[in-house]
Amino acid sequence: MKKVVVIGSLGVIVYYLLSAFVAIPFGADIIKGVKEFYLQKSPDDLKVANVVTSIVVNFRGFDTLGEVTVLFLASTALGSILYHRRSQHSGLNPQRTSVEASAIVQTGAKIIFPFTVILGAYIFIHGHLTPGGGFQGGAIIATGFLLMLISYRKFFIKHNALTWIEAIAGSTFVILGLFGLIYAKNHDFLENFLPAGKLNDLLSGGIIGIIYIAVGFKVGAEITGILDTLLTVKETGLDPEEN
Repeated sequence: MKKVVVIGSLGVIVYYLLSAFVAIPFGADIIKGVKEFYLQKSPDDLKVANVVTSIVVNFRGFDTLGEVTVLFLASTALGSILYHRRSQHSGLNPQRTSVEASAIVQTGAKIIFPFTVILGAYIFIHGHLTPGGGFQGGAIIATGFLLMLISYRKFFIKHNALTWIEAIAGSTFVILGLFGLIYAKNHDFLENFLPAGKLNDLLSGGIIGIIYIAVGFKVGAEITGILDTLLTVKETGLDPEEN
């Protein structure tokens, strides 16, 4: 009976998928006007030079909020799964079991780390002006912390601080969206209610730039926490005191 239900369900899905493909002629311009709308509204109304940013944060901002939420849930789930192994085999502040990097690598990591963090911050702060944004900048910052984590066995991440950063950044995203319901012209969630500013200026785009900064901090904190969690989990049977 179960096989019949599964095969029947798959048949229905395949039927509607094929129907959708058949109904749309190959090469047909079914989204005529959407591209022009984005290209016009982004610089003229939103004062955002990066059209991709205006789409991600404004026109489909609720979807971006969902993506950030999914990343948060994935990070939380991973931390919950590995927490028992961290606390049982590694103590409160576990030390990684990997071989410590050479002096050259450690010196290079110390030099590169601050510049990597600055680069990531620059990218998400200017996400509404140039290619990049919160996700890219946050990933770059996490890369800098990863460099330090693999170079120094005793370089620890304070997960309480990461939790606060995630909470403040996520709350900022949601609060700005709620303010749109109250203060924006059309009273829509995540609608801009701040002055748009002047095109190509740093203080332009209204809430778009602020949201991307919040996303950058949140993504950077979550990925850094995931990397630290993965690197500080020890194999069963290892003695924490030997490192």
